[in-house]
Amino acid sequence: MSIVPEQVAPEEQVAPDQAAPAQPAVAGPPAEPSRYSLKHPRSRIGWIRPAVWLPLVAMLAILAALWQWGAAKLPYLLPPLPSIGRSLSDDFGYYLKNAGITLGEAAAGLAISFVAAFVLAVLVSEVPVVRRAVMPIAVVLNVTPVVAIAPALVVAFGFGATPKLVITALICFFPILINTTTGLRSVPQQVLQVYRTMDASRLEMLAYVRVPNALPYLFAALRIVSPLSVIGAVVAELSASGSTGGLGTVISTASSMNNLAVVYASIFVLALMGVLVMLVITLAERRALHWHESSSSDRTK
Repeated sequence: MSIVPEQVAPEEQVAPDQAAPAQPAVAGPPAEPSRYSLKHPRSRIGWIRPAVWLPLVAMLAILAALWQWGAAKLPYLLPPLPSIGRSLSDDFGYYLKNAGITLGEAAAGLAISFVAAFVLAVLVSEVPVVRRAVMPIAVVLNVTPVVAIAPALVVAFGFGATPKLVITALICFFPILINTTTGLRSVPQQVLQVYRTMDASRLEMLAYVRVPNALPYLFAALRIVSPLSVIGAVVAELSASGSTGGLGTVISTASSMNNLAVVYASIFVLALMGVLVMLVITLAERRALHWHESSSSDRTK
């Protein structure tokens, strides 16, 4: 059944000069609130609520009480917290200088592994022959305990920065390689087919499709290896007994002198350093992946 529009009677038609004034446009549905107008203020004041910070403070208080109890029972294993605090406050410049050395070694080793793993991941994803030749060797390197070969690297390269960079790069290399390769090769076939129909070259598909798709995988790997880079630098410093700087050297020297306060103060600085490195990676990820659904889901929590 067809619907015929209702005809307007001639006497009901309105002359052009008697036309009714234009009605104001009806407002549509309210625009979606900006993520800066609602979500960001909540995130700025969310830490003020006790439900956010009180559990962490309570847990830290419990751990501090347990530590003090253990220090009283086992003074040869755990120093009291006030002695650790005095060591940090009295020699703050000393810890800061050695933390800078360790952080520089960790950052340099992480940068070397990042560049090498990313370039190799591109070759592995694009050239099957390279994938079949490289991946078995990469797996062997990953399962090889770096701590066992650290003394050999020190003997081979001396007590300078080279063995520390090599050890840190080896620890960080494999997770970046595997995650980046997975991201480069996990592009949906429908998307690739669309670009093929537009005669996109392999370089264009790599730059505009595969690399953006691999960025979430790459940042996931960086969140894993950024603390490992600090561990790798410390392991290298502990292995290089003739090293003259770094928190690993501080720990080794203080352990030989049974100075537990310095040992645990250095460990505390290392833990704080790992947290700061993780925070930097997280902030960089949020800025680089603001378009990705994982970033938007984090903001809405």
